[in-house]
Amino acid sequence: MRSLVFALLVCLAVPANAQMEDVVIETTPFTDSLHMLSGRGGNLVVCTGDDGIFLIDDQYAPLSEKIMAAIAEVQEGPVRFVLNTHWHGDHTGGNENFGETGSVIVAHENVRARMSVDQFNELFDRETPASPEGALPIVTFSEGLTFHVNGLTLEVIHFARAHTDGDAVVRFAEANVIHTGDIVFDGLYPFIDVDSGGSIDGVIAACAAILEMADAQTKIVPGHGPVLGRTEVSAYRDMLVEIRARVATRIEAGDDLEAVKASRPTADWDEELGHVWLTGDQVTELVYRSLTE
Repeated sequence: MRSLVFALLVCLAVPANAQMEDVVIETTPFTDSLHMLSGRGGNLVVCTGDDGIFLIDDQYAPLSEKIMAAIAEVQEGPVRFVLNTHWHGDHTGGNENFGETGSVIVAHENVRARMSVDQFNELFDRETPASPEGALPIVTFSEGLTFHVNGLTLEVIHFARAHTDGDAVVRFAEANVIHTGDIVFDGLYPFIDVDSGGSIDGVIAACAAILEMADAQTKIVPGHGPVLGRTEVSAYRDMLVEIRARVATRIEAGDDLEAVKASRPTADWDEELGHVWLTGDQVTELVYRSLTE
């Protein structure tokens, strides 16, 4: 059930071990060498084969053993590479544990920069302390890079100022699978982390690029939620375009944040999406801030 996936989706918080005891890591196959893993935190994709195991994201530290066990059901052996799609703890919390097994942690340079120092999020009024040295990515990139592993081409593409300023989308070209990280959410409003360099315009631009990469058969793995197709991501993009336009119109009319909220620019989607995690007012605030700061 979706609500179970999203119940603790506060990206900047790391849950206690007790909250992880009942989490089950579920495996969804795409091909013999490509699988999605879901548990609590961001969706994972694991690529296996003769070149070693390649993992996208690693959820929370208390889940590392369960994730390693789920991977071992597909292929035995240590994870060779872990790629972080961005810096939030529900995607990078296992970095130190995987690094201790020999995994090479890879991410955009802004991911390492943000993980290296304390971060503060205004929306949640929460400070996230700097990560330990062993959790930091040891290979970073500025624009993108390509991995050639297990007979697949993994295109890693940086999108500036989207969900954060360090987002990476991964396209498995031959398998026709795309991992979007938290640029795409399903079944709830997206979190645009303005305090981490995110912006509504960047998310919309990234969604447009993802749609350009996709066709009717593409399997699109969102940051959270079930596997999507091009149709669902297109509808998600269209929603964001409309909300942005409504907020921008009120800003141009001279409205302050409270007046923009009062105009209810998210009203068409609040009943479906506004009771899962972020409210319509919170989304409005994030869009407003990204257009005015």
